[in-house]
This record gives sequence, C-alpha cells and structure tokens, in this order.
Amino acid sequence: IEFQADDELAAEIIPRAKAHKIIGTYAQTEMGHGTNLRELETTAAYDKTTQEFIINTPTRSATKWWPGNLGKMANYAVVACQLYVDGKKIGPHNFLVQLRCEKTHKPLPGITVGDIGPKMAYNTTDNGFLAFDNIRIPRKQMLMKHAKVSPDGVYTAPVHAKLNYGTMVHVRAHMVHSHGQLLATAAIVATRYSAVRRQGSIEKGGPEVQILDYQTQQHRIFPQIARAYAMMFAGDEIRDLYAKYLEEVDKGQTDLLPNLHAITSGLKSVVTFMAGLGIEQCRMACGGHGYSDASGLPKLYGVQVGGCTYEGENMVMLQQTARYLMKAVKSAAQGKPLSHSVAYLTNQSAVKKSAIDTERGDILKEHAAILETLEHVARRLAIDAARLWEARIKAGESKERAWNGVTVEMNRASRAHTRLFMARSFHRRVLSSPSSVRTVLSDLLSLYLHYECVDMAHHLLEDGHCSGEQIRHLKSRLYEDLTTLRPNAVSLVDSFEQSDRELNSVLGRRDGNVYEALYEWAKNSELNYTDV
Repeated sequence: IEFQADDELAAEIIPRAKAHKIIGTYAQTEMGHGTNLRELETTAAYDKTTQEFIINTPTRSATKWWPGNLGKMANYAVVACQLYVDGKKIGPHNFLVQLRCEKTHKPLPGITVGDIGPKMAYNTTDNGFLAFDNIRIPRKQMLMKHAKVSPDGVYTAPVHAKLNYGTMVHVRAHMVHSHGQLLATAAIVATRYSAVRRQGSIEKGGPEVQILDYQTQQHRIFPQIARAYAMMFAGDEIRDLYAKYLEEVDKGQTDLLPNLHAITSGLKSVVTFMAGLGIEQCRMACGGHGYSDASGLPKLYGVQVGGCTYEGENMVMLQQTARYLMKAVKSAAQGKPLSHSVAYLTNQSAVKKSAIDTERGDILKEHAAILETLEHVARRLAIDAARLWEARIKAGESKERAWNGVTVEMNRASRAHTRLFMARSFHRRVLSSPSSVRTVLSDLLSLYLHYECVDMAHHLLEDGHCSGEQIRHLKSRLYEDLTTLRPNAVSLVDSFEQSDRELNSVLGRRDGNVYEALYEWAKNSELNYTDV
C-alpha cells in the first residue's frame, strides 16, 4: 500500500492498518501459477458504467494458494489480478479487496477462503486459499501509484514496465539479510555446542578435546559463519540500494530498477540455497543431538528451506539475473556504458593468468587478486553463455527455444555474478569497519574468499586462469584460516547477538549447560507424563 497505492487510497487504508483494524495479506500465487506472473488467471475486469472492478476466479487453478495469514487472520488482501479494460487483457496489477466483515470476521458474499493445511514448517502461519465469484470493488481500490485506470476506462501504463513488481523486489531485498540471520542461528548452535562437546583425543593417550578443535568440524562450521556474515553484509547493501531506488522513483527516475531487480533475484536464489546447505551442515556437525528437535535445527531448516521456493522459484530467479547479464554482455561488446555491478564485463579480451601469489604475501593484495579472479570467472561464464545462446540462434532456433537450451549455463553465470557481488560487498564492509574489529573481520574475509575459490576450483581451472599450484595454495591458506579463526569462533557467533529465547535450542544455549538442559527437555516429553 505504501509503495504502490495512490495518495487517496494510502491515506484511507494505512492509518487503519497501523491501528490493526485491517489485517492484510498479499495474494499473488495461485494453485496453477506462481513465478510466471504474466499468466495469472484471477481477473479484474473494469466496468466503466459503475466505475468498479469485477474480481473473479474463472478456474480451479486460478484459486489463490499459499498467501500467509490468509486462511483465518486476514480481513483484507492486496490481490494480483489480470486487468481487463474494454475486454482487452492489460496484464497483472494489484487491487485491494475486503475479504471478511470487520465486525463478525465472516467471509463476505462471493468470497471463498480457508487454510491449505499442514506444511513442512511454518504451521503456525495460516497459509490460505482464496476464490472470488464476480465480486465488485470500487475503482479507487486499484493500486494506482504507477499504473492507472481513469473513471472512463482509459489505462495509463507505468513509466517502467516492472514498477508494479516493486513489492517483490522489496521482499527479496530483505530476504537476503533474514536468511543470513537464519544461517547465523545454525552457526551459533553448532559452534557453541562444538565448544562444549568433548569427544576423542588428538594426541594418543591425551585428554578428550572439544570437537571444535578438529579440522573437519572447523571446515564444516567456520565457512557457514563467514557466509552468514557475507549474506548480512550483502543484505545491508541491497536494502540501502532499495531505499535509494524508492527516493528516485518518487522523482520519476527508474534507472536503478533493472540492476536492482537482477541482483535481488540472484541473491534471493544463491543466498536461500546456500543457507539451506549451511544449516544442514551445522545440524550434521551436532551429531545425533542435532537430529533432535531439542537442537532447534530441524525446525530451523524447515523454516529456511521454504525460501528456496517462495517469492520466486530459485532456478527462475537465476534466469531473471541472466537476462540482465546477457543485455550487459551485448552492451559491453558494443562499447556502451554499464552499471557498476556489471562493469567487469567490459574487459572481454583473451584469458589472462590469475595474480594469486603462491607465496604468502600482503593480505590486501591477496584479497584484491582473489576478487579479480572471481571477476574473471563471472565474466567468462557470462560471455560463454551469451555465445552459446547466439550460436543456437544462428543455427536456426528461435530466441526462446535457444534460451531454453542454454539455461543451465545461464544459471551458472548468474550464480558467479551473484557470488562476486557478495565477495565485493564483504570486502567493502571490512575496509570500512572500525579498526577494533577490522583484523578479525579481515581474517573471516580471508576464509570466505579462500573457501569460495576452492568451492569454484573447477571454474578457476577450466580455462587455465588458475594453475593447480594456485588451487593447492588456496586450499593451504583455507586450512590456515581455520586455525586462525579457532580462538575467535565463539566470539564471532556471539556477536550475532541472538538470545537463548530466539535460538530456541538446548544445544546452543549461552551458558553451555547442554546436557542437563537436554535431559530436562526429554523429561518434559508428553510420552513421559506417565510411566506406562
């Protein structure tokens, strides 16, 4: 409402919403369509004789499905519908629709609404279904800050075709930081528990050691700590960029939107996928106790992994980024200026060797060399994908069919571009951090960069940009980073500042009293209320 409604509707609705007289939800996803907004089936046909929109659910697959708080809580919804004016399909637009009586909370006539049932997680949220039977709403309840329909039925398009997608960009921008926090939660639990748990000895006949002293445990957990920081730093940058975008839109400027849409799409996909993998690594790092609900990790995973699907299916999100990259590759080849995030594509010359020094030297120079290497990988994958696409078109395929034939390579390019953005963001944050924390953050950045390079080693080696010796050096440096970070590991996760209540984990409690708490948790099981 704040970002897409005109002043009249916003003035009417926002004060009531803030006073909790209106409980709202956003109803976009349908049973038969999710990511492909252009084919949503719910219709909003304008009747200029009454100056009303007729909202209808024409098929079963057009039923709205999944919106949070829809099943029982919400009494209003912003509903994404296909707009029709004079029988002509305009495309998806948003409309404010009252669903329930404000006094009785019963569904209004023509409204069918309910809960969709149990899910993998989020079962305290009443995700719902919603269908309309030709209900009518006033014209003013179309969200008309950007696109408009006049009383006599004249449609005015927004200045930018994707301005009505602003809500999705907003949500994705915030998802980057929030999923970094979810990974941070898992890293806190795994790190603290690993500092408490003692198992086996490193020296023959020696005392049992904290399992956090084992290199394999460090290799499992420490990169997740680094990635959590990287995600939150990237999330901070994106939220700032989104705020700047809103300021510019209010001035009628939309130059930031294509880049913002591309990077938030890529980050949404990469961050949610990485966070899911990282949480599962942290769960397994806690051994058998990590499988218990007492750890909080199974529930955390269930909550987080939904992010790989909602707000845009991850494979499709990567293709959104890829389309932006393909335009940038073409512009770079034509010598046109590029936005800062894709300026690295301008250098499309022959392969050059990585500047990563196999001798340990200045850490700042090493960081710069690694960032250049990540730029090279992102550039090569984007250019290679563009050439493959172009080759299929020249061979006689349509642009659309050719695109479908190279989407795996397109998605690889998108991931590399996104991971480069995250690495740069982390690097910028370290350089601007106070001296009191810069050393430890620089150590964490080193681990992050070395880990990402080793994880992408096949891309570094593929065209000879890096040598086998350089990859071995990066692995060696990564193992050194694990040792360097070991003394600060608990402090690094403590700095996420999550309370025991927020963690909701017996294993991750701050006081380390894990075993007594685990025993008490088990005793409180309903199965133990009786002895038989």
